[in-house]
Amino acid sequence: MNKPRLDREVIAMRVANELADGDYVNLGIGMPTLVSQFVPEGRTVIYHSESGVLNYGPLEAEGKADVDLINAGGQFLLPVPGMAFFNAAEAFAMIRGGYIDVSVLGAFQVSERGDLANWMLRDRGTGNIGGAMDLAAGAKRMIVAMEHTDTQGGPKIVRQCSFPLTGRGCVSLIVTDVAVIEVTPSGLLLKEVAPGWTAEDVQEITEPTLRIDAGLREIAL
Repeated sequence: MNKPRLDREVIAMRVANELADGDYVNLGIGMPTLVSQFVPEGRTVIYHSESGVLNYGPLEAEGKADVDLINAGGQFLLPVPGMAFFNAAEAFAMIRGGYIDVSVLGAFQVSERGDLANWMLRDRGTGNIGGAMDLAAGAKRMIVAMEHTDTQGGPKIVRQCSFPLTGRGCVSLIVTDVAVIEVTPSGLLLKEVAPGWTAEDVQEITEPTLRIDAGLREIAL
């Protein structure tokens, strides 16, 4: 499929539109960390990190970094008024206590039931699950931000995950470079497609059968 796909920043922008005013949000390593750059105007989103910081701003500009102020991916953060600092045990207690409204994670695979696999590739045989397992169990809502296919062009949205699971039935919404898909009890619901793409195009690179939302539209930012 040679049609143009959305870049990582646009995926992050679309995910940011899902965040409600006052949400406590944890951003996973990789593409999800970009979401803090695109808080919709007029909304207050309180970002949390396992590294022990709450209510941080966007990524810091190059050359102005505080080496002690980082997110879970080791990226430097812009300090903002009202930031709070604490140890990792307290950070994980917030996750396990159910205080995180939304978690945004990347994924190697997501199943049609919302199972998440994001910590180990089978051919590597090694990986680090980090805080992802806690977030899969503790966050009230899980959004996955990822490319729709892997580096070989194979589907990452599958009937059943073949990689080790991070969590079962934990994913609520999938935002990719070609589609926005909701995980529902009746299966995967295709809600939005990238410009120039059709539902049939998305189905061609998706393993499970997609249901098509009656209001299917182009991805809106």
